Amino acid sequence: MVSRRRLLASAGAVALVSAPSIVRAEAYPEGRVTMVVPFPAGAATDISARVYSERLAALWGQPVVVDNKGGGNGIPAAESVARAKPDGLTIFATSAMTQAVNPALYDKLSYDPINDFEAVSRMGTAPFVLLVDAQSPIKSAAELSAKLKAEPGKYNYGAGALPARVASELYKLEAGADVVYVGYKSNPQAIPDVQSGLITFMMIDTVNAKIAIERGALKGLFITDTERHPLLPDVPTAAEAGYPGVLLTTWTGFYVPKGTPRPVIDKINADLHKVAAMPEVLARLESLGGAPKLMTPDAFAAFTRSEKQRWADIIHRAHISLE
Repeated sequence: MVSRRRLLASAGAVALVSAPSIVRAEAYPEGRVTMVVPFPAGAATDISARVYSERLAALWGQPVVVDNKGGGNGIPAAESVARAKPDGLTIFATSAMTQAVNPALYDKLSYDPINDFEAVSRMGTAPFVLLVDAQSPIKSAAELSAKLKAEPGKYNYGAGALPARVASELYKLEAGADVVYVGYKSNPQAIPDVQSGLITFMMIDTVNAKIAIERGALKGLFITDTERHPLLPDVPTAAEAGYPGVLLTTWTGFYVPKGTPRPVIDKINADLHKVAAMPEVLARLESLGGAPKLMTPDAFAAFTRSEKQRWADIIHRAHISLE
């Protein structure tokens, strides 16, 4: 039998191990917090991250510094966070690119999107809009599909960011069309070529779609979400347009290094919810394309696993690879 003294010693050891997590959570953060963003300053994820970082700094009474590590499809940034000390002082404000898209594109990654991170909360989601030239006689996705299928390989689409390319390829698959991909450095760069007729169609985020539609450059045929978007209430959903299978949203979220104490994760999650509830934050995020769509850590972990598989399925079906 185990002696009483040994049991007490074991209990004391557990208490010593557990105590720092409890203390750290109650006093968190005890120093500067670095929020790593895998995109350059001014990118959509960066802008949203800064909205949160500014308010978190005020709540915590500690600086929250955004560190932009752009380039390499987010791999260098993800690797740096995966290797950071799991003390809650490094937060990864990232997107589906690093956690769901990269694993399907690279045979080997220097980080594991599931096992190297603890999920904290989703930040938000962003659907895509299928767009054609505003002066085009095409009035619906069905008409566009008919045109594409009538002459396989003749028409093309433009995309800068990889998620927009995946969304376009998903539409191609559902429409049964053979269309040529034309790459751009960024999605907005394709807009003039769609307007001029050099490019047949494109997929882009709701904010840039709204700008292009309002200035009369392009028109929207559907949005890749289950509900119409408040920025584009007149654009039907993919299901309303006859393409329920074209359901895809990119997303952003917060992670911390694997091994970060759960009480610290819960603290960050709770404070993110406090920030998201602030009227000025809600208004700002809505102007960027949508209201906050935060989650619990467990729900976001499950969401990440599900999205990783979903994006991989589309990428493999469409035979997308890195050029």
